[in-house]
Amino acid sequence: MRGGAISAAVRARRTVTLMTLDGVALLFSYLFFTVVRYWGAADTQDATSAIAEHALGIALVAIVLQWSVGSFLRMYQGRATVASLDETFLLASTVVCIGCALSLVNIAFQPYVISRGVPLAATFMALFVMLLGRAVWRLRQHGGVRWSESAVPALVFGAGAGGTQLVASMMRNPASQLRPVGFLDDDPWKRRLRVAGVPVIGSRGELASAARETGAGVLVIAIPSASPELIREVSRDARACGLRVKVIPGVDDLLAERVSIRDVRDIDIHDVLGRNPVETDVSSIAGYLTGKRVLVTGAGGSIGSELCRQINRWGPSELIMLDRDESGLHATELSIMGRALLDSGSLVLADIRDAAALGTVFRERQPQVVFHAAALKHLTMLEQYPAEAMKTNVVGTANVLEAAAAVGVERFVNISTDKAADPSSVLGCSKRVAERLTAAMATRDSGTYLSVRFGNVLGSRGSVLTAFAAQIAAGGPVTVTHPDVTRYFMTVDEAVLLVIQAAAIGNDGEALILDMGEPIRIQDVAEQLIDQSGRPIEIVYTGLREGEKLHEVLLSEDESSARPVHPLVSHVAVPPLDARALRPWRDDGHDSARARMERWAAHDEPALLAVLQQSR
Repeated sequence: MRGGAISAAVRARRTVTLMTLDGVALLFSYLFFTVVRYWGAADTQDATSAIAEHALGIALVAIVLQWSVGSFLRMYQGRATVASLDETFLLASTVVCIGCALSLVNIAFQPYVISRGVPLAATFMALFVMLLGRAVWRLRQHGGVRWSESAVPALVFGAGAGGTQLVASMMRNPASQLRPVGFLDDDPWKRRLRVAGVPVIGSRGELASAARETGAGVLVIAIPSASPELIREVSRDARACGLRVKVIPGVDDLLAERVSIRDVRDIDIHDVLGRNPVETDVSSIAGYLTGKRVLVTGAGGSIGSELCRQINRWGPSELIMLDRDESGLHATELSIMGRALLDSGSLVLADIRDAAALGTVFRERQPQVVFHAAALKHLTMLEQYPAEAMKTNVVGTANVLEAAAAVGVERFVNISTDKAADPSSVLGCSKRVAERLTAAMATRDSGTYLSVRFGNVLGSRGSVLTAFAAQIAAGGPVTVTHPDVTRYFMTVDEAVLLVIQAAAIGNDGEALILDMGEPIRIQDVAEQLIDQSGRPIEIVYTGLREGEKLHEVLLSEDESSARPVHPLVSHVAVPPLDARALRPWRDDGHDSARARMERWAAHDEPALLAVLQQSR
């Protein structure tokens, strides 16, 4: 019978097997020490028989007590894993207590039933035999694993609790597609450790040699508390060695259960964001949406559509979704209503550039809360057509602000971008001007007007994530502007939660900025997606485009922030820009639009005052 079949047969008779092992261990130990103690000491045959009977009687009593107490404690019914620390402690406590009790009873008899040293010596020898038998069983289980031929040799980074539980799960599941061949751990005290026969063969710095020696094809990061920075660094090193990288879930996901081979997964792009998601108790702050008339501009876009979905959960009396993109509105209505006939009064087809149409919509619908998400956002395109950025991001924002003020909205949230901090591009300048226009309205109107500033949104239309995915699907190459370029990232859910929270905790004229942790190298994102695709895709560097920064910032040099409400949300004062400064502008060329936005974004007070004087 093969080793695996033997292990299966033994596991099926666990209770009988363990009870038999313990009984034999006690019987053998008592008889052994009785022979050792009385060898040649008995004068007659009758004396020898009497000693043997006494020893056998005490051994039988010890066996009955061991079985009874062990069954009461469910030690033989699987209360603890065989040969585990829990079972060892439970077994040792039971055997020693019974042995001490029998020794005391033996001493109480005059003369002694048997020599005083026999019960104690037999107790500890029996315990040794019991533990040895259980250890052999445990090793037999692991040694009998017959791996699937398709199982890939895997290195496990982290020989702590998560790693040891993971390897134990692999050993219990021979059909696993991963076969552990070694641990890597930076703790020097674990260099000689072996877990279920799997050795710790080095530290992270020895990854390349460990991969060559073991023939590993996969590295599993088995540290539930691993930081995003650690995951990025280890993943980069592993990919350089030709290893695919997988992870186990984080600490929060594992609190209720042990790590299993089923938990191993590919690295998700969220694993390398560089920070933990912001936790917000939205239920305590989103009450201002319930029963209100809420209008969202740009409702067909990535942020706008997610805003509509989230807002709809809070039961507004009316949700007004405005966009000039009818296909975008169709998709948003379908995601919320489950149907999209485009005949709902909730949908409004309008362009924020059209001040008259916008004013009519606001007068007819009387929104109380406005989220302004409509904007042009592609940096390179707006560098070519700055006048379009002026018409939509600047004049369009002014139109929405004027229409909102005319009907007395209670709250107005303008959605901005990190490119508005020390702007170097047309996009950044236009969004900075929009922030300043919003701050100016806060000084004029009784409602609350503020902006929310965040970085790149993962998965939004036109984002780097979708662009890379499309390039990989086409077979490459993947284009990256510069090997060192970095950006701040957040998920759509986080962006929307921040926007909803901003309307509750922000003050008039402020910009709220999320603490987005450390910026992430775009190349790391590209390499991660290529690794997940399993295809040999080339990365090509195209160079920074006009107006594009190597590293974005969240705050301008002249801005100072405070965090009075949420520990991860900064409040920044924004200098106002009166919308009257926009009135003299005419669409008289790209240079005019670019120059004016740059001047307004830079807070050029003398030029601004001159423009305002001309407009009076």
